[in-house]
Amino acid sequence: MRPGRLPVDEQVEALRAVLGRNEVLTDVLAGAAGLRLPGWYLTAGCVFQTVWNVVTGRPAAEGVLDYDLFYFDASDLSWEAEDAVIQAGRERFAGVPATVEIRNEARVHLWYEEKFGVPCPPHDSTEAAIDSFAATTCCVGIRSEPDGRWRVYAPHGLADVFNLVVRPNPVLAPRHVYETKTSRWRAQWPTLTVLPWP
Repeated sequence: MRPGRLPVDEQVEALRAVLGRNEVLTDVLAGAAGLRLPGWYLTAGCVFQTVWNVVTGRPAAEGVLDYDLFYFDASDLSWEAEDAVIQAGRERFAGVPATVEIRNEARVHLWYEEKFGVPCPPHDSTEAAIDSFAATTCCVGIRSEPDGRWRVYAPHGLADVFNLVVRPNPVLAPRHVYETKTSRWRAQWPTLTVLPWP
């Protein structure tokens, strides 16, 4: 049975099995756990694109541009505090053959409008930041807990991820962000079903 048709609890197990085939991702996941960042998740393209690769029979890490590591620390919104975490991550991930992008999601509202042209209300958690991705299909975050369990945050479920369906999420990102991303993704994964912006 296709993973997108499994019961939800089995989809989570299928997700872990699929992501485990991307050794870069599992290395980043282990390194991220060691940083002990508050509310952290590995999220965005490294997660759903690994699934797309495995589902379409490609090498698991093919075309994954970077590995997004989100955390949430509202106690210090300075760039210096975030940069200290980024530098610690740079050391920890020095042996990983990929770019690991570390961002404090408590600070996103400070720079989002300048980069994307629309204001972003302050997030109150990493989960809230994941909720605001341009496509619901991207809204998946994972982390490994100290006891070895995986915590999976997927507010829109996992069926679309496994079924190669990209669904718009018009809550924050503007239409051009969605269309730029989906155009790039469709070039790499031509079998995607990309639903139009409403």
